[in-house]
Amino acid sequence: MSGLEEQRDVLAAKFEAILPHLDERQRRLLIGAEAQSLGHGGIKAVARAVGVREATVSAGVRELGSQDVPLGRVRRPGGGRKRVADLNPAVRKALLALVEPDVRGDPMSPLRWTTKSTRKLAEQLTRQGHRICADTVGDLLREEGFSLQSNAKTLEGKQHPDRDAQFHYLNEQARNHQNGGAPVISVDTKKKELVGPFKNNGREWEPRGEPVQVDTHDFPDRELGRAVPYGIYDVTANTGWVNVGTDHDTAAFAVESIRRWWNGAGRTAYPTADRLLITADAGGSNGYRTRTWKTELARFAAETKLTVTVCHLPPGTSKWNRIEHRLFSHITMNWRGRPLTSHEVIVECIAATTTKTGLTVHAELDTNPYPTGIQVTDDEIAALPITRHRFHGDWNYTLHPQHPSDTTAANSTSDRTMVKNPHGLSRHSLQDPELTGMPRQRLDKLIEVLTPALEVQREQVLRTRRGHERLVAPGTGAKAKLTPADRILATVLHLRKLATMALLGQLFGVTAVTICRASQEVRPLLEAHGHHISASTARFRTPADVTTFLATDPTQTKIKKTS
Repeated sequence: MSGLEEQRDVLAAKFEAILPHLDERQRRLLIGAEAQSLGHGGIKAVARAVGVREATVSAGVRELGSQDVPLGRVRRPGGGRKRVADLNPAVRKALLALVEPDVRGDPMSPLRWTTKSTRKLAEQLTRQGHRICADTVGDLLREEGFSLQSNAKTLEGKQHPDRDAQFHYLNEQARNHQNGGAPVISVDTKKKELVGPFKNNGREWEPRGEPVQVDTHDFPDRELGRAVPYGIYDVTANTGWVNVGTDHDTAAFAVESIRRWWNGAGRTAYPTADRLLITADAGGSNGYRTRTWKTELARFAAETKLTVTVCHLPPGTSKWNRIEHRLFSHITMNWRGRPLTSHEVIVECIAATTTKTGLTVHAELDTNPYPTGIQVTDDEIAALPITRHRFHGDWNYTLHPQHPSDTTAANSTSDRTMVKNPHGLSRHSLQDPELTGMPRQRLDKLIEVLTPALEVQREQVLRTRRGHERLVAPGTGAKAKLTPADRILATVLHLRKLATMALLGQLFGVTAVTICRASQEVRPLLEAHGHHISASTARFRTPADVTTFLATDPTQTKIKKTS
């Protein structure tokens, strides 16, 4: 064996032992250094010993001879396999067509109704002729500003225009009661819970491999049924009271829960209080449309001698009710992962709920029956000692221990309550800006403008009805039941949606049919003259409601009507 062959064998053995432990650039530099040490013919000898091209050895020699700072990487910039997005620019557009919303994406995409995972996106792109893997799809999505997102519960649908104003009004009422030492409570019914060995979301520490066994199906137990926790949260004292019912969630049950709180805790905490503010949701057993809620609260007010004011949260805003995040959320966290096997377990778990901010909760079981389907008549509602506030009287109202009209009618000396008709309301009272929604001067101007047109229109109707011209002088014959001014005023009040036509008929001393005819005569004239009458937020059921409304001092309401 010649010396050249021996040298080649030695190099091959050395490189075979060392090169597997080096990366590409390190191998290139090593074989370049070895070729330099051998001198002339070294490049060829090393290339044969390693089994690479001579150009690779020459590249290593050049890198060693350059004065560049070490690269810190294996390949030079731009080296290696090209990215899929660079080799196939159309793949990015095809990917965006799959993942973007339907208005911009492909409405015919088979992925429209499936989960758009990176794996499924890669499969679909491959079917379209774009070979790509799931990892590369993820990289491209991140480059385009995409990320994994869960649904965001932000769309609340149509919002009431007075939503924000109602929150401000409620806040003012709460501040006013708290400054006067009166209790302010937030009430609501917590989610009904199945009683029995059922799964409760959450986890608890248990021995490994020994989870608590629960039923496979969540069918209510016929004997145990459901638990109905009704909560009362004292905003000032940061205390909770939960009445756990076993029957139906009715208005009677809701008021009974408030009664138990007052007798058990409220009376002691507020011994000198003569009024109470309740903040509640707009629906459910304590909703503002529930008649039984108002009648039961009236009984509660009569029993306790408390003036009970209720302010409802606007529709669709129940999550802002303080009891939700000050009491109910902590109860849910306290019993998470624990099956609610009996009513006693539920009561004890609720009573054991505390927070670092000092929340304490009392809970008790209520096994009384609360039947549904109780009907409350219009007469019963009309007889309630209730005062509807000027701002959204349907959401904000006060129930008195005695009917407010009993004292209001006796003490009021204002001309607004001077007896001009059987209900104690004069035409001047009915022209109050709070009722008409416009200053008296504007109403007078409106009557002045519409009266001639109304008289001409009435004369045309009578001529059509007679079939010939008038035979007697104007002013003779049967008199109209309402003057033109009264017909215009009645129509304005009707368009304000303050009361029914029957109630307006009582106020004007005529029938509902007469009010209806007056409205049919005046409304076209209002439209023709460009007058738009906006609806009010106040609602009246009886003449006493109107009397009480007008007798209330408007300066007590800090937030004016937006109508």
